[in-house]
Amino acid sequence: MRGLAYKATGKQGMKAQPKLSIRFFNDREVRAVWDDKHSKWWFNVLDIVGVLNEEPDYAKVRNYWKYLKAKLKKENNQLVSATTQLKFMAADGKKYATDTLDSAGIIALAKHFPNNRAIKFLDWFLYSDTSIDGQSKKKAYTLFESNLINDFEIGTSKGLQQIHAYLFGGLYDFAGQIREKSISKGGYQFVYAQHLKSTLQKIDFLPQATWDEICLKYTEMNKAHPFMEGNGRSTRIWLDMMLKKHLKKCVDWSKISKENYMNAMIISTVDGSVLKQLLETALTAKINDREMFMKGIDYSYYYEE
Repeated sequence: MRGLAYKATGKQGMKAQPKLSIRFFNDREVRAVWDDKHSKWWFNVLDIVGVLNEEPDYAKVRNYWKYLKAKLKKENNQLVSATTQLKFMAADGKKYATDTLDSAGIIALAKHFPNNRAIKFLDWFLYSDTSIDGQSKKKAYTLFESNLINDFEIGTSKGLQQIHAYLFGGLYDFAGQIREKSISKGGYQFVYAQHLKSTLQKIDFLPQATWDEICLKYTEMNKAHPFMEGNGRSTRIWLDMMLKKHLKKCVDWSKISKENYMNAMIISTVDGSVLKQLLETALTAKINDREMFMKGIDYSYYYEE
C-alpha cells in the first residue's frame, strides 16, 4: 500500500496510548505516530533516512542523521527545530526517544537527498490511497477503537462473515456473502462452491479451546476461502479473536515477514505444522494493546500487496 498513514478514530490522545501506523516503501517500514492534539502524523526520521539512503544498518543511519542534522543546524535550516522526539520500539525490544517530523518536514527532508531516490520516495509518500484496500484498512482500524468487534461471533463462519461485511461493506457488493463461484489461486483449487456450505458447517463444529485446535481451524478456513476477495485480511482478525478469547494471546504480525507467511500459508494446504510453528513464535499476551492491533492491521494488508 502506498501513501500516508490514515488516522484511526478514537478519543484518547497520543500521550495516553500512541496510535502507531506502519507503511512499507520497498519492503521497509516507515513508522508514524498520530497526534490527536494537532491532528497529524509524526514520522520516524531514522526510518525515512534509511529508506532515502537505501541503508539497512541502523547505526549507519543514525550516524548519517546526526551528521546531516549538524550540517542543517550550521546552515540555520529550520528543519532541525521542527523535529519532535517520540518513543519508538527498537530492535532490542525497548522504546527510545527518536526524532520525528510531520509530513511537511519529511517533504523538506527528502530534498536533501539525491533526486533519483527522493523523487521516487515523494511519489509514494504523497500518494493518496483511495483504493478498496485503503478504505478497507481505515474500517479495520475502527474495529478496535469502536469495540464493534466485541459484538461478532468468535470462531464461526457467521463471525467471519460479520468481519468481512464490516471491512468491505460499501466497497464490494459481495461483502459478507459466501461465494457462489469456484476459485483457485496459484494453481491451488479452494473448496468448490457447491461444497462450501457443508465445509463451513464442519469448520464451525471444530473445537477451538487449545492452540492446536485453533491453528487447525484457521488452516481449514484458509482452504475453504469462503469469499471472492478479502479472505486473508478477514481471517487473520478471525484467528486473533479466537486466540484472545481462549488463550489470552494474539499474533504480533510484525514479527512475521511477508515471504515467510505467504510460504507457510501455501504449505498449510497440505501440512499445517509450518504455519503453526511460525505463528507460535509471534504470539503475545498484549491482547488489549492498541499499538499491537494497529501494527497487525498494517502487516495484514501488506501481506496482500
